[in-house]
Amino acid sequence: MKIEQNKVVIMHYAVSDSEDTLIDSSYDHSPLAIIQGTGYLIPGLEKALDGHEAKDTFEVSVAAADAYGERFDDLVQTVSRELMQGIEDLEVGSQLRASTDQGEQTVIVVDVTDEEITVDGNHPLAGLDLKFDVEILEVRDATEEELAHGHVHNEEGCGHEH
Repeated sequence: MKIEQNKVVIMHYAVSDSEDTLIDSSYDHSPLAIIQGTGYLIPGLEKALDGHEAKDTFEVSVAAADAYGERFDDLVQTVSRELMQGIEDLEVGSQLRASTDQGEQTVIVVDVTDEEITVDGNHPLAGLDLKFDVEILEVRDATEEELAHGHVHNEEGCGHEH
């Protein structure tokens, strides 16, 4: 069975940057289970899955524009530490919710001094071209319930009340 819209795909993947630095991998834990075409995956990887079937292994390069988008320098801001009063554990790597002109957004603390905090609203992988090693383990039809919920269920279901 070939991968196409609304098929369940169970796969392993390893993703690296353009310098072959491993970023993430499912090989050391559970495989990823998705419904093709629901937008769960980045666009470039989702497109690359189409037409493959169980037991296929392949490599795909995904440009930043088809991955997590380009980096925008204006999403990096330095603010006075006074504006962050009452927020505990402000250290590099902390994630915060911030109100922006585009609504609520997650930002990551990238620098901390005694007077200022610098936060970055870009996705950590924005601006990076990525390479995926993919192994398709299973392809099957999604159930009506999975399609209604928008995600793959395991043998016990998904915990939603019906």
